[in-house]
Amino acid sequence: MNPVLVTIGNFEVRWYSALILLACFLVLVLVEKEAERFKVKKEFIFNMLFWALIFGVIGARLYYVVFNWDMFSGNYLEIFKIWNGGLAIHGGLLFGLITVILYCKKYNVRTIRILDFVVVPLLLGQAIGRWGNFFNQEAHGAATTVELLKRLAIPDFIIDGMTIDGVVYTPTFLYESLVCFVAFIILLLVRRGKYIKVGTLTASYLVIYGTLRFFIEMSRTDALMLGGFKIAQIVSVIMFIVGLGILMFTSRKGKFEDLYNDQSNMNEVRF
Repeated sequence: MNPVLVTIGNFEVRWYSALILLACFLVLVLVEKEAERFKVKKEFIFNMLFWALIFGVIGARLYYVVFNWDMFSGNYLEIFKIWNGGLAIHGGLLFGLITVILYCKKYNVRTIRILDFVVVPLLLGQAIGRWGNFFNQEAHGAATTVELLKRLAIPDFIIDGMTIDGVVYTPTFLYESLVCFVAFIILLLVRRGKYIKVGTLTASYLVIYGTLRFFIEMSRTDALMLGGFKIAQIVSVIMFIVGLGILMFTSRKGKFEDLYNDQSNMNEVRF
């Protein structure tokens, strides 16, 4: 599997970087389009997501480095080579979330309202970004057999890509990508619901991705560990509980209270 998309002179463009950039671009476009329905300026969304991306990447890398310190101790320059892989989604989500909260606080905007705009396109971005792991031959599961993957109708090029040093591995990246894409489509439809509450989309994202990642992590062989526990599973449980709590809170509101699609239910963004 060649991780390089194209080489120009001594400069390499890797699939990992290209797919993450594509994912970020699509997330930006889709968030801006949804926010426009509520008369939120594109400049506000662009600046917010620009900083969320910057700090999200930093957070994703720091998260990975901290829990893989043995790989980087004494070889500090490797910390900056993110094009070789090694971005932990939970670290990116955490730092990105903090950035959005601070940004919304600065402009006196209701954070959960903005998060609802972001989380649906974010699922599409994650679905695309996981293919970067495929080209880097990472984020795979336990060893398996060609026969089993063929019975699951896994395409040959994925089986070939998941064959590393003669061993065939479970393409967990594919399963996560597919579920994220399906969840993206479902939440797109849910988002148009007449009585959907503010916060429901954010809560749904937390529940869906928390559940997905918890079970995916069972098979991952490169999981980040804390003692004898997989960190991603701990974080996934927290995500699920927080999401469930938000859903329970929003369900207690009146039928016509705090509706997501009520365009008057959006404080003015002074930017």
